[in-house]
Amino acid sequence: MNRFAPTTTRAFAAFTATSLLLAGCAGFWDGSRWDDLAVAPDQVRRVNTLNLQPAPDSAPTTQAATQPTTQPADESLDLTIEQCRQAALAHNLDLQVDLINPAIAREGINEEEARFEALFRTDASYSNIRSDQQSLTGGSETDVVSVTPGLELPLRTGGSVSLDVPMSRGELFGPAAPGAVDPYYSAGTAITLSQPLLRGAGFRANTHGLRLARYQSQIAQAETKLQVISVLAAVDRVYWRLYAARRELEVRRQQHDLAVRLLEKSQRLVAAGVSSDVEVIRSRTGVAESLEAIITSENAVRDRQRELKRVLNRPDLPMPSPTTLVPASEPAALWYDLDETRLMDVALRSRMEMLRLELQLAQDASTQENLRNAALPLVSVGYTYGLRGLGATPSDAWDLYFNKDYREHRVTLSVEVPLGNEAAQSRLRAATLTRLQRMLSKQQQEIQVRQEVLSAVDQLHANWQRILVNRQRVVLAARSLDAEQRQFEQGLRTATDVLDAQTSLADAESSLNAALTEYEIAKVDLAFATGTVLGSAAVEWTPAGPDASTAPGRVTTLPSN
Repeated sequence: MNRFAPTTTRAFAAFTATSLLLAGCAGFWDGSRWDDLAVAPDQVRRVNTLNLQPAPDSAPTTQAATQPTTQPADESLDLTIEQCRQAALAHNLDLQVDLINPAIAREGINEEEARFEALFRTDASYSNIRSDQQSLTGGSETDVVSVTPGLELPLRTGGSVSLDVPMSRGELFGPAAPGAVDPYYSAGTAITLSQPLLRGAGFRANTHGLRLARYQSQIAQAETKLQVISVLAAVDRVYWRLYAARRELEVRRQQHDLAVRLLEKSQRLVAAGVSSDVEVIRSRTGVAESLEAIITSENAVRDRQRELKRVLNRPDLPMPSPTTLVPASEPAALWYDLDETRLMDVALRSRMEMLRLELQLAQDASTQENLRNAALPLVSVGYTYGLRGLGATPSDAWDLYFNKDYREHRVTLSVEVPLGNEAAQSRLRAATLTRLQRMLSKQQQEIQVRQEVLSAVDQLHANWQRILVNRQRVVLAARSLDAEQRQFEQGLRTATDVLDAQTSLADAESSLNAALTEYEIAKVDLAFATGTVLGSAAVEWTPAGPDASTAPGRVTTLPSN
């Protein structure tokens, strides 16, 4: 009766050796390494130097510069602020990255929903059983092949319903009881319902993960909306800073033109014997200083242009392109009578930071409720109803099954009570403290939002006052320059006095230009502080689809009212 023992032993040994070989040599079969990206050691350990070679004609010159060292004018492109907003919404990479986040969060919801999908399973086994009860009299041996397909359906109440259809074939070796069927076939079904009563019971306890995923999806949408607002605000700020840089360049070029005319006038006066040579030297100094201001302003314009091109990310306007961007929109210097209380209320309703904290508090409340349930004892009840059939052939087994002669009813009760339960209580206390901490953070965020709104309002009013003051400065500086020029022609003032007056006028115009642009930026900051955007058209965005390469997210402007 031991004819199967050596074969079984050898089969088990071969199976074990094959499993170990496959587990340890996976790379042998697929031909790949576990580290697919190999980085050379020098790439991360060595820091190279940047060798800058001076140009052959870079020797300093002593010749005085009398003309601006501007580069030839490139192709220019006039852009309104509305066009810049549209381009940023369509091409900004930061925004495109954030439009994918809601799609990722949506997959988290799908993953939690999938926890309640039905599961099909199948178990197949072969067993060779030698009975120990008859070993002294020769014993008996049985070969059994069984297959048990089944279907399991998780319930949102925490329980589950399962249907199993076990089928098997058995063959006896050795002495058998009188009337025994050899070989024999069995068939049957078993329906099992299990349901927890305390821990893990109920709809809310089993949909906790789904609620967290939905809250997280809404948080991702709130953060995406915040990114849309941030991108639009960044575009507006960069646009007006480019406008300010170009206006500053115009002011410095005008100052240079005045310095050149002063130099020419000084040369005529010296030639006529009215003034001394020192006036020409002073005038040349003023021309050189104005050239330095032009060089600095031109570099600032290039920096602002590159920054705007980066934010817009238009395919036809890469950062190295020589195209000159010219802001076509002008500042709207209008006085606004603002209601600070209403603006703070709008900010508390519209700021996505506040909504994100509200959703996080909802997550904390759900987590706290779930951990309170997890601290309960585990009490589960189960019921199984089964039918079985046995026969010499498969059809005989199924015929006996449908006769319903062999039925089974089984009720089970399982109780598990942790002694002490300190781990679960600690997690619950930690969740309670986390929620309390978040509530304090929400109160602090409310205070910060109110402060940001009030500061934005004050900054807007301050910049308006700056506009009024600097307008008066420009008028007075222009009159002072005119008077200094007349007195210089009469020999009553030096070139230095005229240059100082020219500088005062340029500085006044520069301050007025800065006040106008800062006033526009202050309006942008106020809109950002209230969670809104400037302009007459609202903005609406749609997240990316499951395949962002074929269904990217979009941001569009709605028709203005």
